[in-house]
Amino acid sequence: MIAIDNIFEVLSKNHPTPTTELVYTSDFELLIAVVLSAQATDIGVNKATNLLFKIANTPEQILNLGVTNLEKYIKTIGLYKTKAKHIIKLCEILITEFYSQIPDNLEDLITLPGVGRKTANVILNTLYHHPVVAVDTHVFRVSKRLGIANGNNVFEVEQELHQKIPIKYLKNAHHLLILHGRYVCKAKNPQCDICAIRIYCNASST
Repeated sequence: MIAIDNIFEVLSKNHPTPTTELVYTSDFELLIAVVLSAQATDIGVNKATNLLFKIANTPEQILNLGVTNLEKYIKTIGLYKTKAKHIIKLCEILITEFYSQIPDNLEDLITLPGVGRKTANVILNTLYHHPVVAVDTHVFRVSKRLGIANGNNVFEVEQELHQKIPIKYLKNAHHLLILHGRYVCKAKNPQCDICAIRIYCNASST
């Protein structure tokens, strides 16, 4: 527990106000960006949504685009055909069941096409400031390397992190771990020589 306190104290000092690197100006824009970000980079998503959101950035407007036209805006993103279908259906459900508002609870969010547990937790954390950790590939990798989670899948790691991370760090933990994984503790060639928390890391040789 002492090591976990130290880890998040250091990460918090390096990133006092961590947040998503997805670009958005509304709750709905963030939801669409997060759905698109599955198996895609934030940079790639931002390039696509920069054009898309100028044309359509509400559930009604994107629904009016239809699947074929939506695909044209997101075709540079992986799995774009599937994502386009999900987003159109998602917009239909938002309009008919949620009055075009983004749900603020996990149960409702995961009823939306293209929204799994990770995506829902991102929304709950970023929009509604819930103290939840969304486990993506960065969070999974960094948590396992540090030894603060030992689960064999994302759900197990999520549960471990919620139990072990001190409450004062829990709201920002998701973004802190992502940023560390994206820029320092990379999947290939992790930059251990510049890592501020390497002394707490199980995988570090220093």
